[in-house]
This record gives sequence, structure tokens and C-alpha cells, in this order.
Amino acid sequence: MMLYDCRAVAERDRGIAAAVEAVKSGELVVLPTDTVYGVGADAFTPHAVNSLQNARGADRRVPPPVLVGSRHTLDGLVYSLPKAARELADAFWPGALTILVEHSPSLQWDLGDTGGVVAVRMPLHPVALEVLREVGPMAVTTANKIGQPSPGTAEEARDQLEYAVRIYLEAGQAADPAPSTIIDVTGDVPRVLRDGAIPFEKLRDVVPDILAAGA
Repeated sequence: MMLYDCRAVAERDRGIAAAVEAVKSGELVVLPTDTVYGVGADAFTPHAVNSLQNARGADRRVPPPVLVGSRHTLDGLVYSLPKAARELADAFWPGALTILVEHSPSLQWDLGDTGGVVAVRMPLHPVALEVLREVGPMAVTTANKIGQPSPGTAEEARDQLEYAVRIYLEAGQAADPAPSTIIDVTGDVPRVLRDGAIPFEKLRDVVPDILAAGA
């Protein structure tokens, strides 16, 4: 278990390199995002995703979201990308918007009981993006034990997850503790599943027929 302070340039470079190696080896890393800190694994390594869920005390019924380092990566994860999903990604990625899409049935991954859908996001954080662009899509969820507070720093995450995680990347206090807004585009009309950092009014400016949460 190693913690790297990414606020120092030299240590940041070493930390990102160590995180990339760990992910490619099927191990877990904690990294900053533009909301809270996340714990992640290679989305295409089933035993790593299983370790991720075990570390948090979660199970297959709650599949982790997938973080990507590029808007174009979304095209490779779905069979057919709805127009609304593309417009929302173009407008708000990278940023605190999670899009629920039908994933391609040919993908060689096992995220849990997904029901054929996956929540995808491109985070607005340089450290996260640098790791993601090196390793590809990662299964990433909040770096806490189920029922415990969401961590605002890598040290807080380490207090909870301890030796279950190989590499911790510290970048200081999370800038915005508000969760991402979640949009479901798998139906006929886009729908907000969870209100979050991006206000409904801004979403409606991009997709006028979007439905509010609970509508």
C-alpha cells in the first residue's frame, strides 16, 4: 500500500505511473475525481471488479459506474448511442454528469447484475483523466465502506479501505462533494435519476424533453 501526494510534481508522476501499473495488474487504486474520491479497477478484469466490491462491502446487485478518459470511449461501450447521450456528453463532459446507457452485449466484462446497462462518466480532474487515458475504462465508485462517509481526501479513503487498495493518489480536499447528476437515456425520453451537481435547467437547455427526477 502506497500513498502519493500528487500536489508535488515529481511525486505526482511517480504516483500516476504506479497507479497505471496497479490497474493493469488487476489491483485497486484510489484516485481523486471532481466530486469525491473514488476507488477503481480495470473494468475488463472481473476479479479486480470483484475485489473492488468486496473492499467496499458491496455486492453484484449494485454494479459500479465506469469512468472514461475520453468522450469517444463512450462510443465503444454501447451498441448504439442515443442522440441525447451524445449531446449531453458533448455539453457536460468532462464533468459531474453520469449517463446510464445500454452497453454493448459483446463487451468482455462482468460488472455485476447490470441488466444490460452501465453508468458512464468522464470526470473533470487531471489526475483521474491521466490514469484513465493510460488504462482505459475503469470501474470506479466512491472510495468508502458501505454506510460510511464519502471520503474527501485519499487519506480518508485509506482510513476505511486500508490494505485492500494498492495505490492511493492524494490531491487534497475534493473540490465539490456534490454527487454527479445521473441521466437515464435507455428509454424513449431521457430522465434524471438523481439530482446532483448539474442543475436540471442546464440539462434542459441541451435536451429540452428531458424529464425531472420523479416525473
